[in-house]
This record gives sequence, C-alpha cells and structure tokens, in this order.
Amino acid sequence: MDLSAAIWRKSSRSSGNGGQCVEVAANLPGVVVLRDSKDPNGPKLLFTPAEWRAFVGGIQSGEFDR
Repeated sequence: MDLSAAIWRKSSRSSGNGGQCVEVAANLPGVVVLRDSKDPNGPKLLFTPAEWRAFVGGIQSGEFDR
C-alpha cells in the first residue's frame, strides 16, 4: 500500500522526551494506519475505519485498563 500521502498525527498521550510515541494517519481512504514515530520506516499496523473506531471506543470506555 502506498502511504506517501499519509498525514501523521502524534498521539496526545505520547511523551515528548523520546518515550513511547505512536502516530496515526486517518486521511487515507478506507484505512487507518498506526506507526512508531521513532521508527517511521518500520512496520505499520493497518485497520479499517470500523476496527479503529472499535479500538478507540474500547480505550475510551476503559476496556483495556488494568
């Protein structure tokens, strides 16, 4: 998949001191892409918009809290 048009946005939960940094690109048709900002050329995770909404909804509802 060509990701050259992806517009990456860093998570508001990512720390600014080189810690865990996650970026998401949601501007591509039919796909939401996730990457590690410390390794922008590394592997990416691809989700459908429905999968991404379910994931974000789970985070917001505390589904993944320990």
